[in-house]
Amino acid sequence: MPSRRELANAIRALSMDAVQKANSGHPGAPMGMADIAEVLWNDFFRHNPLNPKWEDRDRFVMSNGHGSMLVYSLLHLSGYELPMEEIRNFRQLHSMTPGHPEYGYAPGVETTTGPLGQGLANAVGMALAEKVLAARFNQPGFDIVDHFTYVFMGDGCLMEGISHEACSLAGTMGLGKLIAFYDDNGISIDGEVDGWFTDDTPRRFEAYGWHVVRDVDGHDAEAVRAAIEQARAESDKPSIICCKTVIGFGSPNKKGTAGVHGAALGEDEVAAARQELGWEHPPFEVPDAIRGGWDARARGQEVEDSWRALFENYRQEHPALAAEFQRRMNAELPGDWEAVAGELLTAMDRDGEKMATRKASGKSLDSLAQALPELIGGSADLSGSNNTQFKDARTVTAADPDGNYIYYGVREFAMSAMVSGLALHGGFIPYAGTFLTFSDYARNAVRMAALMKVGSIFVYTHDSIGLGEDGPTHQSVEHLASLRIIPDMTVWRPCDTVETAVAWQDAIERRNGPTCLALSRQGLPFQARDGETIGNIRRGAYVLSDSDGKPDVILIGTGSEVALCTEAAKGLREEGLKVRVVSMPSSCVFKRQDAAYRKSVLPPDVAARVAVEAGVSDGWQRWTGDAGAVVGLDQFGESAPAEDVFKHFGFTVTRVMDTARDVLKNLDS
Repeated sequence: MPSRRELANAIRALSMDAVQKANSGHPGAPMGMADIAEVLWNDFFRHNPLNPKWEDRDRFVMSNGHGSMLVYSLLHLSGYELPMEEIRNFRQLHSMTPGHPEYGYAPGVETTTGPLGQGLANAVGMALAEKVLAARFNQPGFDIVDHFTYVFMGDGCLMEGISHEACSLAGTMGLGKLIAFYDDNGISIDGEVDGWFTDDTPRRFEAYGWHVVRDVDGHDAEAVRAAIEQARAESDKPSIICCKTVIGFGSPNKKGTAGVHGAALGEDEVAAARQELGWEHPPFEVPDAIRGGWDARARGQEVEDSWRALFENYRQEHPALAAEFQRRMNAELPGDWEAVAGELLTAMDRDGEKMATRKASGKSLDSLAQALPELIGGSADLSGSNNTQFKDARTVTAADPDGNYIYYGVREFAMSAMVSGLALHGGFIPYAGTFLTFSDYARNAVRMAALMKVGSIFVYTHDSIGLGEDGPTHQSVEHLASLRIIPDMTVWRPCDTVETAVAWQDAIERRNGPTCLALSRQGLPFQARDGETIGNIRRGAYVLSDSDGKPDVILIGTGSEVALCTEAAKGLREEGLKVRVVSMPSSCVFKRQDAAYRKSVLPPDVAARVAVEAGVSDGWQRWTGDAGAVVGLDQFGESAPAEDVFKHFGFTVTRVMDTARDVLKNLDS
């Protein structure tokens, strides 16, 4: 039987060989953390390589994602469908082994990591998901939700501010099934971190309320094993195991230096490392005995089979709970979902209320949450302003985790990454809110949600200069445009209660990418529609009102500015013009429609178009064309009552009418 060190050296060899072949990558972290990974995966990690999506598997996240070859080596060696050819193709086009772990490429990769600290925050979300699901579904004698979330992280992850946000909340939530391994090697890309990172990390985490295991030799397998056992025994607190390691362990001339952090070792140093480690095998060759020591397929299937037997008994004793658990973990909506969504839409249309769309969002949630027990919400200390806390919501706490609402505190970045962690874990439809302008704090987590195509929902209220007196620091100007350009992102900016309900329905049903809901602070008038028109809202843009015959001019609006367009249209029609009003609550969705539908809404032979939105004008030219115009705001706002700010910046019926006339005049000249 191979020794532990020989098993760990398989990781080191594959990592340095793959990086060397690609002439690109980060061999230092995989080589330094190989001994820790070997103990964790061979002695503790519950997973089944034959079924990477087994519901009660442990989750593993490498937050220091530049060390991706550690993950790929573990997956390959333990028996996942990640063949050696993919290890050879590390960092190559269309391989399953990109430079950083990417969700959806290789089986067993639980989340996309790379931007440091975000994997840690994702892991906090996953651990929170486990705790809440366990509280909801576990019954005496039936712990069907009982798994750990393990996360590797380095100095860089802990320097990032998101680590403070996420770990502080993890301690408060008492996430006892979260175990983090701190790779304390003292090196980052710029060199020895003593010059810029001197935190007392153990005391920092003790202050968060974590269980801290100090001064573990990360190259002593028995010390690592004892530390993991100690961490697993602490059920009321998350644990951090502080491991002293040597970056690039095994590289005789570069270990312990920045030179091994982010570049291939070089052929001579790879050869020297082989000699240092006693690894006599050619590149990308792993002896059968060592493969046998790693192969987790048989024991993984045995562990899953044992769980499935437990679950079958659970089904016999608690059939309703078992069915609900499977529905949620399969991401299936309830059988009455369409009826529930339809009833909400009918009620919003029937009531026809003037209402801020943030309040319409809250009203939607009151209805939808009753039908969707998997809906779990939250806010970054703005629950009352965001209207994210629905009727009868139950707060998730450390002592009582059987809830569906999370107080995230002022932690926009970690909140957004945790929402993705909740979504990735499964069993939830997560959403969280803040002001639209504070999406800046969270932007990279929002981007990562889009990159992974997970169904995170971000509720952004106070969406424009309509915020008023709080002034330009809080008034969103550029944010809508910046969110819309993120690939695979869907942004909705509804104009009234009905569009808000439709936006929520679309966000809940869309599981292949995140959604941003941009909602108003101020009350917005209800827009009357017929049944066919309501059905077209889901297509992102539609004809809200029209004149008979071919329109002379088309007014396009979103959110609060749709009301300006409808009023301007009335005035222009009184002058004898034929005017079409198009509401475009989601240009993202409208872009995905077929050409025939887009042309039916915006006929190519009508060049006179005016788009109106209280935000930057960039992006609207796609819909107005060169001959059209945009009534936008290409500067920061001002502090004053909302009506005064709108008037000051020209968001008035008069200006919209004047702009339409100017467009028509220019076309005639």
